[in-house]
Amino acid sequence: MLDGQRPPAERLVVGIFTATPMLALIAAVPLAWGWGLSWTDIGLAAGFYLLSGLGVTIGFHRYFTHRAFKANRGLRNGLAIAGSLALQGDVITWVADHRRHHAYADKEGDPHSPWLYGTTPVALAKGFWHAHTGWLFGRDRTNAARFTPDLLADPDIARISRQFGLWTVLSLSTPALLGGVISMSWWGALTAFFWAGLVRVAVLHHITWSINSICHMIGNRPFAAQGKATNFWPLAILSMGESWHNLHHADPTCARHGVQRGQLDMSARLIQGFEKLGWARDVRWPTPARLARLAPTQDA
Repeated sequence: MLDGQRPPAERLVVGIFTATPMLALIAAVPLAWGWGLSWTDIGLAAGFYLLSGLGVTIGFHRYFTHRAFKANRGLRNGLAIAGSLALQGDVITWVADHRRHHAYADKEGDPHSPWLYGTTPVALAKGFWHAHTGWLFGRDRTNAARFTPDLLADPDIARISRQFGLWTVLSLSTPALLGGVISMSWWGALTAFFWAGLVRVAVLHHITWSINSICHMIGNRPFAAQGKATNFWPLAILSMGESWHNLHHADPTCARHGVQRGQLDMSARLIQGFEKLGWARDVRWPTPARLARLAPTQDA
């Protein structure tokens, strides 16, 4: 299950790339109060949020982790790069951790269960911190050879994974470059770096981490699922459909997570678009027969 421990230098890098966007997010409030934010910054931040976020939800999660569809080479590599722009780790590490999460959901071995320390108020507060952020600083490293042999054997994905440092630089520098060119100023480059680079990364980090924490603690459970995964509707749009987490744990390979009436799932819509373009095939869509096999709970 594990493959030794992360070296101190790696834990330091994780700390830097976790703390820096968080500090930027804290600084964003006074900066937005009358200065330092333009429509260009908003547009770039929204664009890069969608690009990197969908790279995680469709690419890292639904495709690479769960194989909810098959993709041609161009889409496969594009999704791996787009997900890397979220600065949540390289594709192989991310997928290994998430497959391990599903193998041991909310049990010993789950890398980020909020129920790790018990069910008392103090234990849950500690567990929430662990699931949301604390697990990132843990010493244990998931065994990629056990959980992601398919990705390690794919030369394209292995190369993109090794190039994570490059995608990190591009994720932060490209918004700054575009902001500078659009505004024709160094100030425009700086504010774009701040808003579409650092703040965008921080917001996406916390939305992704909320699926690990909030969506295993608060919400409804219409389907019987491994672990304590819930549906939490307030995060549906920002998470691009990932917060319909109960269905996902009940049927992990399903390409659509929001299967009930009114459950918006932007990621599924885009997969549908890829399918129509011929870039994706054999999509595992929810069908009446497939949903009928899922056992309902008393919360349904």
